[in-house]
Amino acid sequence: MAVPTPLQRRLQGQLIAAAVVSALASWSVPVFAQTVSTTGDTAAPAQPALQPIVVTATPFASEEDVQVLAPAKVLAGDELRNKLGNSLGDTLSSELGVSASAFGAGASRPIIRGMEGPRVMILQNGMAVSDVSTVSNDHAVATEAATARQIEILRGPAALLYGSGAIGGLVNVVNDRIPTELVGKPTGTVEGRYGTVDGEKNSSFSLDTSAGQIGLHVDGNYRDTDNYKIPGNAQQGNPSTASGRLPNSFTHETSGGVGGSYIADWGYIGLSASTLDDHYGIPTSEMSFIDLHQSRYDIDTLVKNPFAGIEKFRFRFGYTDYTHTEKEQDGTPATVFKNRVLQTRWELTHAPLAGWHGTFGVQTEQGNYSALSASSGTSELTPPTRSSSFAGFLVEERQFGQVLASAGLRAESVNRRPDGNSGLAGRDFSLLSWSAGALWAFQPGYGLGLTYSLAQRAPTVEELYSNGPHESTATFDIGDSQLKKETSHNIELTLQKTEGLVRWKGNLFRNKVHNYIYGRTNGQVDDAGNADPSGEFTQRFWSQGDATIRGAEAEVTYNWNGDGFSARAFADTSRGTLDDQGSLPLQPATRYGLEFGYKTGPWASGVKVLRAQKQDRLASFETYETPAYTQLDANLSYTQKWNGVKLTWFALARNLLNQDIRLSTSVLKESVPLGGRNLIVGVRTSF
Repeated sequence: MAVPTPLQRRLQGQLIAAAVVSALASWSVPVFAQTVSTTGDTAAPAQPALQPIVVTATPFASEEDVQVLAPAKVLAGDELRNKLGNSLGDTLSSELGVSASAFGAGASRPIIRGMEGPRVMILQNGMAVSDVSTVSNDHAVATEAATARQIEILRGPAALLYGSGAIGGLVNVVNDRIPTELVGKPTGTVEGRYGTVDGEKNSSFSLDTSAGQIGLHVDGNYRDTDNYKIPGNAQQGNPSTASGRLPNSFTHETSGGVGGSYIADWGYIGLSASTLDDHYGIPTSEMSFIDLHQSRYDIDTLVKNPFAGIEKFRFRFGYTDYTHTEKEQDGTPATVFKNRVLQTRWELTHAPLAGWHGTFGVQTEQGNYSALSASSGTSELTPPTRSSSFAGFLVEERQFGQVLASAGLRAESVNRRPDGNSGLAGRDFSLLSWSAGALWAFQPGYGLGLTYSLAQRAPTVEELYSNGPHESTATFDIGDSQLKKETSHNIELTLQKTEGLVRWKGNLFRNKVHNYIYGRTNGQVDDAGNADPSGEFTQRFWSQGDATIRGAEAEVTYNWNGDGFSARAFADTSRGTLDDQGSLPLQPATRYGLEFGYKTGPWASGVKVLRAQKQDRLASFETYETPAYTQLDANLSYTQKWNGVKLTWFALARNLLNQDIRLSTSVLKESVPLGGRNLIVGVRTSF
């Protein structure tokens, strides 16, 4: 596939933006007023309160503040738009307990409480994204945050619902491509923005409408960025390395989706189709880049009260066809990654039985994964491997006076079958996970929660069968086909206040993981894996050991998102260790910060300062200590009505101090800093 020229990219973006604006110009629709309830302390002045945010990835689609199985955070509305980055990891990196892999601008995956890769599941509308971002940090997450209605973060024992891949938590990107409600008039959003640090040009839109009992949805996004500016040198204090801009850190991405559903009193049935194309550079000395394409098809059906004792039945189906090609600097294809996945979920929610209300179901997945040489078609890194899984799950909850109790169980079978010509043996894993927890509302608006869970994870294909050079990461990866399943024992204590002007929450957690799988580096090799001190590849073995991850998170807010003055203070820390072997690799730094906001009439503003401490708790094979940094961000917006449409003009400032920021969770922390001072300006409409 030919790489678009810069002129072609600009024209594509202009055509998309022009088409959307032209379509909107033909409508003159009123702005829908949001109906909200009023909450607060009796002594607090009357004020509008936020509409309760429903977490769709929980078994009962309950509100954000009453989670038992997993503490939740939901980004939506202006908060999501202000935090939007070029990648999912960048968008979520300032949330409690969340960092990012930061492999340049094109590929950055969320890291939750020090757990990364296959331990953090990425969902889109409750179904797995099914890309290959768990395989390596240079692989982008194949979902787009710019067109999302909300992004949900669940930490802790979410494995019961979505599989062993969620042992560390999950992120659910909700874009509502399959409508579940009819709208009286067309509704949607359109946004355009420009960023100075990388010449970002980003246009996105989302539109919902209906015709009779048919709900329709369409969305799209276009993003183009140049190599981004950095405050100093690529390697701190090394004037012989790049300065000014980080070479090969460009991105170019387009995505689009359509969906429709038939909606009636009994429920709905719908389907959607989407496509994503991503072209981005890898900022290493190899100067390689990746061309990514994904096509996705989904079906979602919900039937209310299908028969006695069952409140609803839901069936979901998803098929993903994913390919990306890693190319050398001159454009020569090196390795082709493919992943084709078919997944289904069947869920039944039963009416209360002896006081217990619950959801049970079955989840299946069939996948074909490979990483082959582009020139010969032979196994370059990982042989073609078929994987399948079958799981049954049950989650129940019951109210005992002031105590809301939850319990759940998940049994899963996972099979890996490499190509017969590889000479590698297949593996079968039987996984059993369970959880029990309770939330005690000891005072109105106050809650004390305790959860204990056991979660198991099967080794991934690349952890078992890798054996070859990986150009983009400059590593020679060697798997171990005898790896055992991971077993994690997790305990979490939560204390929270969820009503009034002043709200707060705190979490303490400890995860004890038996047979923790991690990458251990061991010197330089050539492209055949032979020891060579001047070789271009770092040898990396997939190894196992027992590990402990423990930490704490806290947040206090005053009038957060309300009119007038608002404030937020937050902090998080975690530490991961290998028993008797020192620290786990790529652990997040301790962070704390303050945010202040002010809203009056059409104006809204905010400023945030985040301080990250030096990270010197290194694994035995790590050598680089990331220095402390202070990140200062600010935002300003003005909202007006224009021809019946709500129009918001906004300016976002990031890294105002132009700090040299290096994330301890990044494989490239020594040579790839984050971008320097960035001013983003744009306009957003909603109708």
